[in-house]
Amino acid sequence: MSGVLRDFVERMGTPLGRRSLMMNAFRRTWPVLSRAAGLYRRTVLRRTRIVTVVGSYGKTSTTYAVLTALGGAPHPGLQRGGMSFLARNLLRIGILDRHAVLEVGILRPGEMAPYAQMIRPDIVAMTWIGSEHNRSFGTKEAIRLEKAEMVKALPSSGLAVLNGDDPNVLRTRELTRARVVTYGFGENCDVRASEVSLADWPHGTHFTVHAGGEERRMSIRLIGRPMVYPVLAAVAVAQAEGLSLDQVLPGLSALTPIPGRMEPVQLPSGAIVLRDDFKSALETVDAALDVLAEIPAKRRIVVLGRVSEPMGSQGDIYRRLGARIASIATKAILVCGTTSNYPLSAGAVAAGMPRSSIVKAGDNIFAAVKALEGDLGPGDVVLVKGRTDQRLDRITFSLVGRAVGCRLSVCRTKVASCYHCPMLEQGWGRSRPAQ
Repeated sequence: MSGVLRDFVERMGTPLGRRSLMMNAFRRTWPVLSRAAGLYRRTVLRRTRIVTVVGSYGKTSTTYAVLTALGGAPHPGLQRGGMSFLARNLLRIGILDRHAVLEVGILRPGEMAPYAQMIRPDIVAMTWIGSEHNRSFGTKEAIRLEKAEMVKALPSSGLAVLNGDDPNVLRTRELTRARVVTYGFGENCDVRASEVSLADWPHGTHFTVHAGGEERRMSIRLIGRPMVYPVLAAVAVAQAEGLSLDQVLPGLSALTPIPGRMEPVQLPSGAIVLRDDFKSALETVDAALDVLAEIPAKRRIVVLGRVSEPMGSQGDIYRRLGARIASIATKAILVCGTTSNYPLSAGAVAAGMPRSSIVKAGDNIFAAVKALEGDLGPGDVVLVKGRTDQRLDRITFSLVGRAVGCRLSVCRTKVASCYHCPMLEQGWGRSRPAQ
């Protein structure tokens, strides 16, 4: 038996391997499924108001917030936002649904325009334009223009809800005839927030929302300034659809963190892990460190994995991050390989962090777990931030006492999160997941 065939047989002997095969087959249905979904939209769903959420990051949290504000409930498959998964989500919208909210993600140039043609959005909420997919697009401008295809598809009667704090997002207003509403912290934003506080850590965030000439002091269960943006976008959409602040704020206040997105997890030791391990574009790393700096903690510890597709000199980027960590945390655990470990640790040491406070775990998440076990107590906060395919959520699972047998340093399967993966506890042995 050839090596390739043997590897295939081994993978098919695992639950996740078989599921991966089914998902890869499903992805090939896009040409047929997209036509069916487009026809369904033009006929059955012609009266349904569809909101699409686009951007480099913050999409899932914004999608859930907008859906909540409009009185909807999330479907388990909602997070999958491209190709056949997007067509399937469109086909799942009910004929009697007044509103629907779809998250739309892209991987490469040329994808957004067909998505927009299929969906025909009434409202588009745009979050941020960042460095994610830098390797596919090359520049932020190219990324902006691709994502703007959804805004360009709006009819003149439509609505563009734009992040007013991101100049790249704000520029897309030039590309649409639709009405534009902005949200953010800036004084010129139509829906804005002020007086953000994490004094109630880890239970949530307090801030004042200003919208439509009204203001309300509100508390949300989401953590930190970055998570205020989804709430503001949701308020902007809901008000445009005729709902009042008093109608939408109770539901938004009850929103819980999405796993892996600024999610606080209480450990048996009394310490708290702040999980932000779903993505690690450079902008999100800085945002997570900003939040950590504001948290009232006895000790702050950073577990940092690799940055996703950094734009510019990686050495300079990692040295700067090392210096930032030194200014915020008392301990750093680096899970980003030997190449990136050096500039990170060099930056931290240059900024005053003792070498003894830096643990270089390479790509070994179990070395990171070992560096944390027995060294955590009440008042300690551990930020875990890393690239999706590193699956650093396994660090938190180990710390809370769950058995973790999977020792992959990289896993690019799109089938399941680690939490639901059937291979998390038993491990892979010699086989590997289908990518």
